[in-house]
Amino acid sequence: MFEYSLLHWTTFLTAALLLNLSPGPDIAFILSQTVRGGKRAGFASMFGIWTGTFGHVLLASAGLSAVIASSALAFSVVKWVGVAYLVWLGFSALRSDGGSFVSIGEPQKSNVFSIFKQGILVTLLNPKVAVFFLAFLPQFIVEGSGPIWAQLFLHGCAIVLVEALIEPPLILVGNGLSRKMRNNPRFGLWLDRSLGTIFVALGVRLAFQER
Repeated sequence: MFEYSLLHWTTFLTAALLLNLSPGPDIAFILSQTVRGGKRAGFASMFGIWTGTFGHVLLASAGLSAVIASSALAFSVVKWVGVAYLVWLGFSALRSDGGSFVSIGEPQKSNVFSIFKQGILVTLLNPKVAVFFLAFLPQFIVEGSGPIWAQLFLHGCAIVLVEALIEPPLILVGNGLSRKMRNNPRFGLWLDRSLGTIFVALGVRLAFQER
């Protein structure tokens, strides 16, 4: 059971690494929370993103992602809820006066549990993630290496492990760069506007994506 070649894992992990490095709502959310609230907020958002990803792993393993992939209605419902959430995050940042990033040398104290829940929603409400898992993971199913659901679960968990290699360094670097700039009101205003624009753009991009 779970007998794979070195080439199999090399191909899979390389693909997973490149996919995790591509910019998207998860990276944007983690970096925005890191700049706003420091490492504590950054790691809370990261764990939320991981939890949401793991939720998609469970759905794919159980075959429920197929429902989203095959049902236009289910896909549209999840997609538009995700669009609304990303746009809401974006407009909230655009309407800010920049003060959320200015905290007299210290990161803003944030409700880490609230950030954690937001991270889960950012990932779970993206139907493209569900479709990705359904399209990507089956390509690495090897006949005779175990039940299909177990292989899907194993490779899905491996993707989360790849995230664990990429995202913590991003948080540490982001916190180090932003710590020196939190006292600059102009920087805070610029950052709010930039992040707001990014989230709205991601929402618009999701709105135009098809199954």
